[in-house]
Amino acid sequence: MRFTLDDLMTEVPADQVDEARSFYRSRVAGRGPGTPEELREVRTRRTPPPPADPPAIEETAEAGGARVPVRIFTPAEGRARGVYLDIHGGGFYMDSAAREDVRNRELADALRIAVVSVDYRLAPEHPWPAAPDDCETAALWLVEHADTRFGSSRLAIGGRSAGATLALATLLRLRDRGVVDGFTGAALQFGTYDLSAQTPAGRRIADEYFLEAYVGHVEDRTAPDISPVYGNLGGLPPALLVVGSKDVLLEDNLAMAGRLSAAGNDVELRIYPESPHGFTGHPTGVARTALSGVHSWLLERVTRPDSVELE
Repeated sequence: MRFTLDDLMTEVPADQVDEARSFYRSRVAGRGPGTPEELREVRTRRTPPPPADPPAIEETAEAGGARVPVRIFTPAEGRARGVYLDIHGGGFYMDSAAREDVRNRELADALRIAVVSVDYRLAPEHPWPAAPDDCETAALWLVEHADTRFGSSRLAIGGRSAGATLALATLLRLRDRGVVDGFTGAALQFGTYDLSAQTPAGRRIADEYFLEAYVGHVEDRTAPDISPVYGNLGGLPPALLVVGSKDVLLEDNLAMAGRLSAAGNDVELRIYPESPHGFTGHPTGVARTALSGVHSWLLERVTRPDSVELE
C-alpha cells in the first residue's frame, strides 16, 4: 500500500485552508517558558480567565483516599445525556481548569452533557506522577458517582496537548484497574505522546523546559504513564485523534493512531491542513471545523443511539 500525507488529510473548505495559511504566515510561533524564572514571570503576568455564564460549580472529587478540585458544568436546560472529563493543556506546568470555563460551558450547553474539568497539580512544584494521580482520582470519582450525580453513567474523556497525554495515561490506569468500560470515547487533540526524546517528534521538543519541570527527575521516561506511545494499548475505548499537518508532534500522533489501531482499538485520525500545534485554540475556520467535528464525535459516544440529537 502506498499513500501520502495528503491521503490522510481531513477535507475542509478551500477558503478555510487559504485563511489558515495566511493566518499562520503572519503569526509569530510561540514557545513556552524556558526557565523556572520565565515560568514564574509568565504565571504572574497571566490575566484572570474570563468567567462563564452560568459559572462553574466548584467541587472536590474524592476516590481511594485522594482528593482533587474539579470544575463542573451541567447543561442549562434538561438532564445531562452523558459526562465528559476534560483535562486542560499547558505543558504540565501552566494554565488551569478555570481557563477552560467558557469553552466548557459552551460544550455543556451545546451537547447537553455534563463537563467536569480537573484542576490537577502543576510542575515543577508537583512533578510526575502528581498530574496523572489527580486525573485518575477525578476519573475514578466519575466511575463511582456519575450516575447519581449527573443522571448518566456514560463517560468520555479528552484534552489538548498535555491534556491529551494525561487523558490517555488515565485510561491506561483505569484499564489496569479493570474499570475503563464506563468510558465510551477519548477525544485527543495533538497529544505529546513521547516525553523520552526517543521518537523523531520527541527529539524535536527534547530541549523544552516543561520536560525538565515535569519529568526531569525520572530516569526512564518511556514509562507509559509518562510517554503513552510506549505502552500496551489494548482494551481502550474508541479514540479520536486530532492534529494539524504543521504540528511539530504530527509524527507521534500518527504513531499513536497506528499503535492504538494495531492493539485492536477503534481509532479515527483527523489531520487538518496548514495547522500547527494548538490550532483548535486559534481563531480560524479550520479550528472551528475541527472543534465541530470533535463535538459531534463526542456526542455520538456519550449518548445512547436511540436518543442522539444534534439540534
